[in-house]
Amino acid sequence: MEDMTGPLAQEMRQLLSAALAPTALEIVNDSASHSGHMGDDGSGESHFTIVIESAQFAGVSRLQRQRMVNAALGDIPGNRVHAIAIKASAPGE
Repeated sequence: MEDMTGPLAQEMRQLLSAALAPTALEIVNDSASHSGHMGDDGSGESHFTIVIESAQFAGVSRLQRQRMVNAALGDIPGNRVHAIAIKASAPGE
């Protein structure tokens, strides 16, 4: 896994920071390990793992946390990025 700061990763960081005020945020570009596979568009930014911690996730189910992240990312999941793995937690979890 490689932490990349390509334009799409930077945009995701900005959107998540604005919407969820994370206390920790890591966006890992997994695209290299999917090179040549379905969903690889050749951009180098097709697969990501997002590790995010936010107080807004306190008392919220895992599914709802993923929905919150996807909502913050707008048209990126499924349209501009093939796959995003989300690991969302509240502080202290």
